[in-house]
Amino acid sequence: MKAYIFPGQGSQFSGMGKELYGNNLTAKALFDQANDILGFSITDIMFNGTVEDLKATKVTQPAVFIHSVVAATCMEGFAPDMVAGHSLGEFSALTAAGALSFEDGLKLVYIRALAMQKACEKVPGTMAAVLALDSETVEKICLETDGLVIPANYNCDGQLVISGEAEAVAKACEAMKAAGAKRALPLTVGGAFHSPLMEPARAELAEAIEKTHFNTPVCPVYQNVDALPHTSPEEIRENLLIQLTSPVRWTQTIKNMVADGATEFTEVGPGKVLQGLVKKIAPESIIGGVQ
Repeated sequence: MKAYIFPGQGSQFSGMGKELYGNNLTAKALFDQANDILGFSITDIMFNGTVEDLKATKVTQPAVFIHSVVAATCMEGFAPDMVAGHSLGEFSALTAAGALSFEDGLKLVYIRALAMQKACEKVPGTMAAVLALDSETVEKICLETDGLVIPANYNCDGQLVISGEAEAVAKACEAMKAAGAKRALPLTVGGAFHSPLMEPARAELAEAIEKTHFNTPVCPVYQNVDALPHTSPEEIRENLLIQLTSPVRWTQTIKNMVADGATEFTEVGPGKVLQGLVKKIAPESIIGGVQ
């Protein structure tokens, strides 16, 4: 069975989507539509901007979404048996699977990006990568640390990201190293994504999601919050909102997809981050990518 997976923030690169735009009329039309929807030329930043230009959350999230969905739309023989996306990539997965229109998906992503940016400014926080420590130990240390810190991304076995208040994250990092972590290092991020510190962004996103029409997707969408397949528009809606303040269960997602019959994984969109993670989680799978 074929599974298609969609990357999140951090996969962006200067020149992303430029080749698609130049070589495919359908892609060109979608990129131009994206500029109209957003009210500014995001393609200028994607095609010609610096790495720094692409780092701003309000640019990164729509840019990665646009690139991913355009790549899926223009792909020959795109017929998924199941899909999943990492964090922001869940919106790309839902759009590619027909649960959202391109316009609605992009509008939601942009509202989410702006709301998250505001939440970061309102409630400062940070994230850190923890390497070579099992998830149970990471969870235990987070629970025992004073202040707010939680596991935010279960990327693969031995690679987790924690998120929360800066002081609590720093304390947890020291405890992780003492417990045998190969590394526990702060990440250069705008805030504490996928933690309760993103709560201020929920109300804004909730209102937007409530007003958006969701279709039943053409295949199951494995969502970040529970790593399980969903096709009900109501469940999808609810999980998208919870996702803002909850961990991304990527390791569990890939394992569940394999258990449900996935033998081939194709990453659609910029970068190769997810391909690397799948190789570690399900090395027996056929793994590729389309940009």
